[in-house]
Amino acid sequence: MRKRFDPQLTLGTVLISDVELPLRSRDELPPILGTLQYIFGNADLNESIFKILEKKICDGKKKTGRTGMDLWHVLVLAVIRHGMGINWDTLELMANDFALVRGILGVHNPVSDMNKSLKITFNRQSVIDNVSLLDDALIHDINMLIVDAGHKIVNKKKAEEPLVLELKTDSYVLETNVHFPTDLNLLWDSMRKCLDMVGKLAKASGISYMPGWREIKSYRLKLKSLFRRTTVQVFNGRSEKMKIQLVNEYIEQSRKLVTDCNALMKSLETTTNKKIKAIVAQLNEYCTYASKFDNQIERRLINKEVIPAEEKVFSIFEPDTEWITKGKLNKQVELGHLLLVTTDQHQLIVDYKVMEDEKDPAQVPPLMERIKENYKGIKISSHSFDKGFYSKTNKEAVKDAKVENVIMPKKGKLNKMQKEEESQLLFKQLRNAHSAVESNIHSIKCHGLARCMDKGTKHYKRTVGLSVLAYNLHIIGNTILADERKKQDILEKQRERYQRKAA
Repeated sequence: MRKRFDPQLTLGTVLISDVELPLRSRDELPPILGTLQYIFGNADLNESIFKILEKKICDGKKKTGRTGMDLWHVLVLAVIRHGMGINWDTLELMANDFALVRGILGVHNPVSDMNKSLKITFNRQSVIDNVSLLDDALIHDINMLIVDAGHKIVNKKKAEEPLVLELKTDSYVLETNVHFPTDLNLLWDSMRKCLDMVGKLAKASGISYMPGWREIKSYRLKLKSLFRRTTVQVFNGRSEKMKIQLVNEYIEQSRKLVTDCNALMKSLETTTNKKIKAIVAQLNEYCTYASKFDNQIERRLINKEVIPAEEKVFSIFEPDTEWITKGKLNKQVELGHLLLVTTDQHQLIVDYKVMEDEKDPAQVPPLMERIKENYKGIKISSHSFDKGFYSKTNKEAVKDAKVENVIMPKKGKLNKMQKEEESQLLFKQLRNAHSAVESNIHSIKCHGLARCMDKGTKHYKRTVGLSVLAYNLHIIGNTILADERKKQDILEKQRERYQRKAA
């Protein structure tokens, strides 16, 4: 059973609306907390967000049983982690010992927090399990509500005028948490994980070692030593004969290990233990990878073949990882996925998408459809792209979406008409303004999107959604805190004026 938020506060608990934020702080946390405080105090926005959370997390579950973590706590902790770019251990510390964070969570009580037996605490694994309940679709829906609220806040001086957006779109590589791959170190990863699974099988069976695997520790050291010697010889050695000899020995040891693991798995085929079955399935997966990589090493280093790109895997832990070299002067290799980001003139991210085996030019028509659906009735005065998105079809797709000024520079040589178009003053101004999206991308990298530390495609997409949400909360929070500072400055001036009159 879960609640949105426990309305029954204990004596001495600080109300969320009464939490005082440090208005002069330059840290990233106060603006995020300021927007969360605004969301909690805004009845309509609060209701809409909680409905989305309830539909995903609580739908179809009984309203009885042990109380789970409040939905408000799940949202706040998830956003803080990505907004600050911190790990789970730091988040646990902040949730349990930072008065400012506990105040926005609604659990800060200066009296009970001094008593460990009465203090409300958050366990690390409990936080991880609850935040994992959020998914990409849910976070996207919440982000749409936040962007809408943000437009009303940043545009409140022109509330009578209809909202007009000036959009900018670009992409960058969000890296997965993998090391630089070579077929030699990928084979070593596969072999060491095979040995790890054999050790886990022994532990699950309640014995010190599996039959025939008594010297598994020395076997691991032998394989690691062989891997290092082979790597040094392949990349830095001068003797071709020695290189071939070590590569053959490395492949031979890999195939021997796979044969031994297959024999072990065959001996466990009749087991009914679910835990052992799960470990055997993992062992089989790593054996498959080991066979794949020793075959590729033999083809590449012994037979001098070129391995086709579609056959390559760049990580056994993140098999969906892509090898990306963007068309720049310094062609740096990046491992991850392309992330498409669209921002407006208020620096809010209005659209984002993880591209899986896709390129920039293919993104424009779907992007325009999403913007048309999510921002109905909102006028778009301009939409800028870089040269990587250009095609005649894409330019027409943006124009068909009723965008007044389309900034999509053409690659290559320009004809007379294109030169005239790109030499216009407005085109140049909007093209120069497009660089603001690079600043936005740098900012979201500071909100946990430089490298994704979570494993798996599902968690990768959730990380993207939560980091974008945290970024938008930060942008809106800056406006909220700036308004509060102005009010505070006015009050201080009035106080000083009254004091001078009284004197």
